[in-house]
Amino acid sequence: MHCSNCGVCCTQTEMLLSKEDIKRLVKKGYNKKFFLRYDKKGYAQLRNRNGYCVFYDLQNRQCSIYVDKPLGCTVYPVILDVDIGIVIDSICNAKDTITDKEKAEKGKIVIRLLEQIDNETKTRLK
Repeated sequence: MHCSNCGVCCTQTEMLLSKEDIKRLVKKGYNKKFFLRYDKKGYAQLRNRNGYCVFYDLQNRQCSIYVDKPLGCTVYPVILDVDIGIVIDSICNAKDTITDKEKAEKGKIVIRLLEQIDNETKTRLK
């Protein structure tokens, strides 16, 4: 994939976070209150600020935590469409740079990640 750093995927993000993502960001010195929110169903998500992910540097058009970004961000624009299955997000400006092989590999990661996040959310809400 050849990211164009356009920020479309960082706009009004609903990126889910795993426990590992949260731990990694806290270990890097970020306060959970800064980057973490829970949706109505109890899923951990990245916060937005001024319409963008809190970690998106609008001035420089780049992720300020690129090396430590959540796994969901790493596999993007490969996502799960509940009606279709694994797809490439149509809003991504670099969607045409994803190979079929990359889509398949990232798709497997997406499925495992979503199962993990579902289990973590269920456990946290018990």
